[in-house]
Amino acid sequence: MSEGHNGELVPVGGGDAIPLVSEVMTIGRRESCDICLKFQNISGTHCELAFKNGVWHLRDLNSTNGVKVNGERTLRRPLRPGDEIGIAGHKYVIQYQLPAGTRLEEIFAEEEENVFGQSLMEKAGLEKPKLTPRKPGGRK
Repeated sequence: MSEGHNGELVPVGGGDAIPLVSEVMTIGRRESCDICLKFQNISGTHCELAFKNGVWHLRDLNSTNGVKVNGERTLRRPLRPGDEIGIAGHKYVIQYQLPAGTRLEEIFAEEEENVFGQSLMEKAGLEKPKLTPRKPGGRK
């Protein structure tokens, strides 16, 4: 990993690693995406990677063919270093360093709490997520 990168996506089976250079990166078939993947089964704007407090988070942007983490379909999820991400069947491993003292269990518990606040239609990807008002102090 080079200096100035927050990690990289490494294609499973070979190919050049994709540096993760911004805190929020869109992935899709469109040229306007931060990471452009020219495959027919990838949506124009397929998913998003966001770097929050030293941890990468993956979010499906209502794609047609979905995203998976370690083989399990998901709408959004924090990522551990070494997790395998499937984007419409194209597989990548995310590589990055967690900051010292990062407690992934707390991040996963908070994300799970957020998922329980979703409607079944939203979980199924049939309805867009509703914006949640922020509590004082900047937390949801």
